[in-house]
Amino acid sequence: MATNLDLYLTAIRETLLIVVASSIISYIIGLPLGVILAVTSKNGISPKPVINQVLGVIINIFRSIPFLILLILVLPVTKMLVGTTIGPIAVIPPLVFSAAPYIARMVESSIMEVDYGVIEAARSMGASDFQIITKVLLTEARPNLMVGVAITTTTILGYSAMAGVVGGGGLGDVAIRYGYYRYENIVMFITVIILVILVQVIQESFLAISRKIDKRAK
Repeated sequence: MATNLDLYLTAIRETLLIVVASSIISYIIGLPLGVILAVTSKNGISPKPVINQVLGVIINIFRSIPFLILLILVLPVTKMLVGTTIGPIAVIPPLVFSAAPYIARMVESSIMEVDYGVIEAARSMGASDFQIITKVLLTEARPNLMVGVAITTTTILGYSAMAGVVGGGGLGDVAIRYGYYRYENIVMFITVIILVILVQVIQESFLAISRKIDKRAK
């Protein structure tokens, strides 16, 4: 029992490492991309059709590739970046490649929902485009952005479990190696329960933050 407990605790730590690291890096990349998409769109504050379309096509290409296929496609890049193609750290690059474009679209959608009247009011007070982006668009979009964080993080958690198929470590690896290959259904069952609990905790936490900072709900 102690061995099984150690196994699950190690898997949970690896999964949290994968999810947290991948989410942070994905947002570092995806957030500015989403802002660029929103700002350069036809109804954005600085329309630039060429930039918007080129960036949109690149993002859509990555979004259209199933994660398991992308995981294999970027193996050379993963090897170059982290020095290995197996283990928890090796799962982070493909997760970032998969999640960053998804985040970009979610950020774009959140920003596009900001009331244009707020933007016009900022312009009338002499705000620059940079000030509008940082102090108006991102500030007003915070509740939706938090909802996006909840959705994205739980999606990354699901993808991290898939990475167990190729020895990516974490709960997915435990489910595949000990549950599926050894026909230990109880291991599979416990792993699923842990994943469900993690999803609920992450989702409810960020949704609570979203509700707290949403001025429209007051």
